[in-house]
Amino acid sequence: MLNRVILIGRLTKDPELRYTPAGVAVTQFTLAVDRPFTSQGGEREADFIPVVTWRQLAETCANYLRKGRLTAVEGRIQVRNYENNEGRRVYVTEVIADNVRFLESSREGGSGGGQGPREDSSSGGGNRGNNNYSRNNSNQDPFFDDGKPIDISDDDLPF
Repeated sequence: MLNRVILIGRLTKDPELRYTPAGVAVTQFTLAVDRPFTSQGGEREADFIPVVTWRQLAETCANYLRKGRLTAVEGRIQVRNYENNEGRRVYVTEVIADNVRFLESSREGGSGGGQGPREDSSSGGGNRGNNNYSRNNSNQDPFFDDGKPIDISDDDLPF
């Protein structure tokens, strides 16, 4: 059996960081993902998908993601339910993310504070925790020239 989802979209608002009573960080945000077609009126539609991250990934997302930033999320779909104050059963479908990639820097995203990881951050136990963060944070931005031509000889091309 397989439960895997990959989404690319924009945050609808800043992530909300909370902590469980045991002190575990959890962040929730909603990703607006465009549908690949237009409505009969010619308008683009989007799905608004709730995403949850845990532990170090949750803190990283809360620190660096902001409303409007283009983001990729990889994880699994989870359906949970609870009984509300009125005694009714409420079902919640959400994506539990174990990998989040920041697809644009805070300069490009419009809103957002300081400099954060440019590419991605992943979490999932073991040594995977911050490998991508430290690797990408130590390198210079490969797109620093902002679209200027790159001098590459024909001998460097693989085709």
